[in-house]
Amino acid sequence: MREIFFINVKTFIILWLGQLFSSVGSNMTYFTLTLWVWQKTESATAIALILVFYQLPQVIITPLTGILIDRTSRKQLLIISDSGSACCTISVGILAFFGILQVWHIYLIASIIGCFGNIQSLTYSTLIPLILPERHHTRASSMGAMVVYGAGIISPALAGVLFPLIGLLGITLIDMVTFAIAFCSILIIYIPHTINQDQEKVNHIKNFTFGFRYIYSHPELLSMVIMVSLFSFLNDIGETLYQPMILAKTDGNSQILGVVVAGGGFGGIVGGIVISIWGGFKQRSKGIFTGFIGTGLSTLILGLTSTLWIVARFAWSFHNPLIMSSYMAMWYEKTSTKIQGRVLAADYLIGIIVGTSASLTAGILADHIFEPLLQSQFSLSAGNGMALLIAVSGISIIILSLVASRFKLNI
Repeated sequence: MREIFFINVKTFIILWLGQLFSSVGSNMTYFTLTLWVWQKTESATAIALILVFYQLPQVIITPLTGILIDRTSRKQLLIISDSGSACCTISVGILAFFGILQVWHIYLIASIIGCFGNIQSLTYSTLIPLILPERHHTRASSMGAMVVYGAGIISPALAGVLFPLIGLLGITLIDMVTFAIAFCSILIIYIPHTINQDQEKVNHIKNFTFGFRYIYSHPELLSMVIMVSLFSFLNDIGETLYQPMILAKTDGNSQILGVVVAGGGFGGIVGGIVISIWGGFKQRSKGIFTGFIGTGLSTLILGLTSTLWIVARFAWSFHNPLIMSSYMAMWYEKTSTKIQGRVLAADYLIGIIVGTSASLTAGILADHIFEPLLQSQFSLSAGNGMALLIAVSGISIIILSLVASRFKLNI
């Protein structure tokens, strides 16, 4: 038994390292594209639309992805998704190399990558309970957050230095190398799968709606989804705007932005390490609400001051592993591995709709209301409208956290 445990841990570590390398490359590409789009448009909406186009196709594909995860080999799904994303990414570099890259190209490619990314993210999220025992689910989920934030430290610094030297093609070639590492890590490990042969095979509508019906029939899951969705909407407004806000306030200084983004990555790494060692709150809802309050305070500070951007971003990211690991641990506890594909797909789809709505709302409010209002009525410089909107979202998160923790809301 002990030998099997160590084999499973080794499998998870290899998979985790592969995802870490891949995430570094992908974040380099995304950071570079953010700079490129800002240089072309100087529009917060234009930057927000990258994420919107990445997420929109997932509204359609997510229920199908959930069914595929429950019915097919998860290893094959990871191979397909990584290969598709790699082809899309290198196409960006080729278009840039020939000087024909346009903003709409980025939106189109982001939509295609979003479909492959949807398969990859959902499949990966269902592997933890298959590989590791329940007592390590929170730690493993926090390590997943460390992948994101580890890339957040390395990627902006590398992209900021290398982009002027090697251009978008060079950045995407580096991304291809990291894709190759992740691809090889998937090939060399054994990934178990629990294909449920007893699923509904005729009524496809029932299969598509299974996850939503399951959530609706479990009040504690429904309450959790509602509260996390409200938090995510407010949080994603800040996530969408903080980079264009910094660019606007610093005359497009990519070095300052890179340092702030890296500070956020460092915060996520530290938060992930703390949760990995500690294991999180035994009462998962306490971990979620504590993370909400910390995130709200950090968001408020980021919007109100220009001197504490790095500190605020560090604290903002520090709380994310606590929220996400507690949230995912609750899902793993309350859903069987045989239905996790469809159930987590339903939750993922809700998150996509919330995130897309938040990104669109943030871009429109910033460009058409907050920025023009503060510049015309109060003679403030560019970026202050976005800063105010970020601060408002922080205050709203704090209020939501206090209300949710006060009434507990059946979580």
